[in-house]
Amino acid sequence: MRVHITAMGRIRSGPERTLIDDYAKRFDRTGRPLSLGPLFEAEVDPRKAAGPEAEADALRKAVPDGALICALDERGKPRSSRDLAGMLSRWRDDGRSDVAFVIGGADGLHPEFRDGADECLSFGRMVFPHMLVRVMLAEQLYRAASILAGTPYHRD
Repeated sequence: MRVHITAMGRIRSGPERTLIDDYAKRFDRTGRPLSLGPLFEAEVDPRKAAGPEAEADALRKAVPDGALICALDERGKPRSSRDLAGMLSRWRDDGRSDVAFVIGGADGLHPEFRDGADECLSFGRMVFPHMLVRVMLAEQLYRAASILAGTPYHRD
């Protein structure tokens, strides 16, 4: 199952980019034997989408056809790392070819987009910049693959 991070904004070179690339590489390496991955990233230029509705349309276009959509939003359901691993495993076993984790811009996701997603995930009630959310998501995807692979990376 291919995994996509679809997000408003671009991350240029710097510490966030380095971390995302590192966790993506780890996810691909760990997930491949589990039929998870590769991990793709789609960055939507916010200058081409003014306003929440336009952002939602641009994000929809960046998501692969037929992909399960998991919106990241503070109003979503908080999950544990093991829960995320279980979700990935279940989606893969249900025959999903693609899952897209979608991160909105500065004002978050448009309510219709968020409400229309297959799943809505929260990293807690705090609000984080999209760059940090991408880093945290990439790490959690790697952690989920590690849990499913039974490696010692994740400790309970």
